[in-house]
Amino acid sequence: QVQLVESGGGLVQPGGSLRLSCVASTYIFEFYNMGWYRQAPGNQRELVATITSGGSTNSADSVKGRFTISRDNAKNTVYLQMNSLKPEDTAVYYCNARPLRVPGDYWGQGTQVTVSS
Repeated sequence: QVQLVESGGGLVQPGGSLRLSCVASTYIFEFYNMGWYRQAPGNQRELVATITSGGSTNSADSVKGRFTISRDNAKNTVYLQMNSLKPEDTAVYYCNARPLRVPGDYWGQGTQVTVSS
């Protein structure tokens, strides 16, 4: 069982920036594919960005050029740098971890991001 703890959410004005962090409680973090998802009220949870154990990244078209996912295996942490935030980015952001080669799908508790003037 892996526990994920997100932090870094908050209230920010349009055009501003936030960096989300997610710390995983596992000693083999480097063998997990990691991702960020978000869910706005009334909407389904959607993919924001993913990063594989090898460092390959993917992101939703709606955030390309504005959001960057990265990881620090020495700190068991995955980050989501969010720039040029828009009101439509307002959502609860969830961290996700999936191990290589074995079944598993772990989620954090979520962190609220609100973009508003």
